[in-house]
This record gives sequence, structure tokens and C-alpha cells, in this order.
Amino acid sequence: MNKIIPRLIIENCKEAIEYYAEVFNAEIKNIQLADGVEMFKGHEGKYIHAELHLNENYAIYFNDIFGNESNKGTNIIMGIDFESEEEIRNVYEKLSKDGKVTMELQLTFWNALYGKVTDKYGIHWELNYQR
Repeated sequence: MNKIIPRLIIENCKEAIEYYAEVFNAEIKNIQLADGVEMFKGHEGKYIHAELHLNENYAIYFNDIFGNESNKGTNIIMGIDFESEEEIRNVYEKLSKDGKVTMELQLTFWNALYGKVTDKYGIHWELNYQR
């Protein structure tokens, strides 16, 4: 196995991926719109694929919700290990702003700074910085 790439199927994908790009200081690449694709007729303007590149090794894929799909983020938890305390605190603050903290950022028994947040799109995040 080379790598695992999570995909978030989310309402308002364009808005959401732009939000996450700002939160994680990441780059949006490879946007593919439903426009002109016969099987997505009636969904013009929606994203059938977009990539958020966090760095050269990690990406998250996104697409809009189509048809009867109704999983609004509640079926996935995104876990992120950070390289610095400053980085985890920055992301925690941004995700918490319009989201819901389910576990305050705190020092844990495994000697990590750790917290849980459900963001404004319903995505659950576990944030970890191993000290």
C-alpha cells in the first residue's frame, strides 16, 4: 500500500474546501466540476472531485453530495498529527470557531497535546501533537 487518501463527501464542497485550505494553509488542486458531464446533468457547478494538498505527502479528496447521499461528515473522523504546538493550536482555534469542541485541547497521559472538534460542516477531527 502506498498511501491512504481520505475523501470527504460534503455539502457546499467549494465553500468547504476553501475553508479547509485556509485552516490548514493548504493548496487546492485538480478541481473537476459536474458541468458538461452527462451522468451529473442537473448538478452543474458542483464538484465531482477536488484535492486539498496539505503538503507534498498528504492530501484529502473532496466532492459534493449527489443524489441520495446524505452522509454529512458523521461517518468519518479525521485524525491529524502535528509537527508543533503552534500548528495544533492554530488549527484547533480555527476549527473550533464555528464548530463544537468535544474535548478541549489538553495534555494527555500519552504525553501529547490532544483535542477533538466537530467543525461547522459536521466533520469530526482528532488533533494530536506528540510532545
